[in-house]
Amino acid sequence: MKTKTIEYALRSTWQLITAMYNEKAMKYDATMTMAFTLLSIDAEGTPSTALGPKMGMESTSLSRLLNTMEERGYIERRPNPDDGRGVLIFLTEQGKEKRSLSKNTVLEFNNGLFDSIEGEKIEHFFEVIEAIKQQVEKKQLIEH
Repeated sequence: MKTKTIEYALRSTWQLITAMYNEKAMKYDATMTMAFTLLSIDAEGTPSTALGPKMGMESTSLSRLLNTMEERGYIERRPNPDDGRGVLIFLTEQGKEKRSLSKNTVLEFNNGLFDSIEGEKIEHFFEVIEAIKQQVEKKQLIEH
């Protein structure tokens, strides 16, 4: 049964991808989640409150992650000039280097897939993923 469910296929594939990215990230004193965070921070700064929803993380987990990244010198927090209560997250020079590594790793992985899987199958994959997202967003698949 487990090999015939969409959930199993998605979860097991994502776990393999996560392990691959984490193995690569460990060589650079980072994690896949840190790399994803670095890729989610805009050059002009990103409000800390916008990162959680953007990444699908709870605020407590995100706070711990940002503290670790700040301790390692990847990011810095600055007051938001447009909102005195808010904080903007900026990449440090070291953070920009890590972001570049992250981006190159993601592109390398994607290009490898695009090179090894025919284009029509890739197109169908994205069509199916989009259809799944739309169905899940409707929240009508599981009845209570």
